Amino acid sequence: MLEHIDLAVSRVRHPLKFRLLHVARIRAVTPHLLRVTLTGDDLHDFASASFDDHVKVFFPAPGSDRPVVPEAGPNGPVFRDDMPRPVARDFTPRRFDPDARELDLEFALHEAGPAAEWALQAQVGQALGIGGPRGSLVIPTGFDWHLLIGDDTALPAIARRLEELPAGTRVAAVLEVADPSARIEFDTAANLHAVWRYREDSPYRGDALLQAVRDTYLPDGEGYVWAAGESATMRAVRYHLCTERGIDKSRIRAAAYWKQGTQAVHETLDD
Repeated sequence: MLEHIDLAVSRVRHPLKFRLLHVARIRAVTPHLLRVTLTGDDLHDFASASFDDHVKVFFPAPGSDRPVVPEAGPNGPVFRDDMPRPVARDFTPRRFDPDARELDLEFALHEAGPAAEWALQAQVGQALGIGGPRGSLVIPTGFDWHLLIGDDTALPAIARRLEELPAGTRVAAVLEVADPSARIEFDTAANLHAVWRYREDSPYRGDALLQAVRDTYLPDGEGYVWAAGESATMRAVRYHLCTERGIDKSRIRAAAYWKQGTQAVHETLDD
């Protein structure tokens, strides 16, 4: 049991800023995950304090080479009345290099949509708009153990968390991806136990992930669970952990990064 260690989860607010960036590099992490490196002087004061931060990405309209980027108003983003609103989606800042002024975003190509469509045609020099992050939920690393749960869309956040956890940290990651070609290698000094499940092996989306969570051993001591992915699956995961495994609701952070049959979903799941 941990003693004399502050395990309080804290919120950090950031000034709302919008940035126009350009593609510097593109790399396929797997056939299902594309990493796009963005750069620009607008990143001079960018800050991301937590692995599950999200930025709003504004995409160019069809036929345009640059997006409409709003301005920061007193109550949030302000769009021009004479311009159509751009398509926008939420993404995890996978890596930020303040010296090089580079920001990595990773695009899950698991389903058709404006973000995946843009990523598949992305070329060096193209422009994207970025808003935020507006705030960070900072989860301490000093818990006795950590459990990370997610599907393809959560891989960037989980990979970043594993890179940031101190050496020897006890952590399990339960992951569901399309097939073995979607697996990624994690760069971590933590003591990691990774469990991979594949949608191709299950008739229903999310079943394999939920069953793997049910089968996961939870050690004694103070632990923290982070979970993100498809909305219905994450609700089922959270319900199981809270009601059947005795995880206190203050020790779990669950989020819907997308919802089957619906576009542009990103929400925290709670009661």
